[in-house]
Amino acid sequence: MLPDQSASEGSAPEKNPQLGTNHPTGPGWVGQEPARAALFEKPGLTEPPATRSRLASLAAGVGLLTILLTSGVGVLCYSGICRALTQEISVWVMLAIFAAATVSSIAGFAFSAICGAILFHVMESPISVVDTMIICSIAIQIFSVATLKRAIDPKDLGRFLAGGIVGLPIGVYLLTHVTGSIYMKCVGGFLICYGVYMLARKPIPPARRGRSAGDYIAGFLGGITGGFAAFPGAFVTIWCGFKGLPKDQQRGVYQPFILIMQILALGVLFFVQSTNRGSGQIDPLMVTYIPAALLGTWCGIAIFRRLTEVQFAWSVNLLLVVSGLGLVA
Repeated sequence: MLPDQSASEGSAPEKNPQLGTNHPTGPGWVGQEPARAALFEKPGLTEPPATRSRLASLAAGVGLLTILLTSGVGVLCYSGICRALTQEISVWVMLAIFAAATVSSIAGFAFSAICGAILFHVMESPISVVDTMIICSIAIQIFSVATLKRAIDPKDLGRFLAGGIVGLPIGVYLLTHVTGSIYMKCVGGFLICYGVYMLARKPIPPARRGRSAGDYIAGFLGGITGGFAAFPGAFVTIWCGFKGLPKDQQRGVYQPFILIMQILALGVLFFVQSTNRGSGQIDPLMVTYIPAALLGTWCGIAIFRRLTEVQFAWSVNLLLVVSGLGLVA
């Protein structure tokens, strides 16, 4: 055996069982394992992802709590000022509008159902209740639509509006000529049953999103409930959820629909009251309730922005149940 051949065999790399690769371990090797050493360099300088996630959730919760507290204090101060200026402003009506706007703006509908469940027991005239809810709802929807204008598709919206315009006069006629207790309980019972079913059922594939007669039918039913109870969004919301649209796209359909139906309903009511009584009977003092509605909407949208698609679906179905309870009560 030649000397140089023996030397090369002595310096051949040996397999390290810990690393699983050939690594020089001869007596003359003075290197180190940089990859293994780097694992233990400067520990604790970076936060684990779980810690960062918890801190972000805590910060978001603190931010939402701050918004709610600030808005609540603002509503109380505003109601106190209005109360000092006129005795006709009710603090309870103001707080009811603020709470209903906050809850309903999470999903984008059900303001009238939630608010009406309180106002029908606080205010004497049913028409005054509907007028108040319509005025505040218009302000809420304008604020909400402005934040979701990029999600609005005029083509989809047009089919719902076509049905709603046909159904609206029927709803106004029912409001002014028919006792609505049975009607309200039937609609409320349907919303409760549907909301409970949607909360309890297993997930199913969404329906096709193409053109459908269901858009016109949902709009027609929304027009009737909009004219009768200032609540046009329930059936359109149900249909948009059934079609499986994303949450922004759903609100991009039914929030402008609610806004337009509320404006049309207010105009029809004003015309009907002017014809029957010689002058419009909408109280201008109802405008003073709009700031409470806008503050509640600000709180609700702040919560909506932090919801996932699943959480949004749950909030919509829960509000359908609450809306049904509000109509039945």
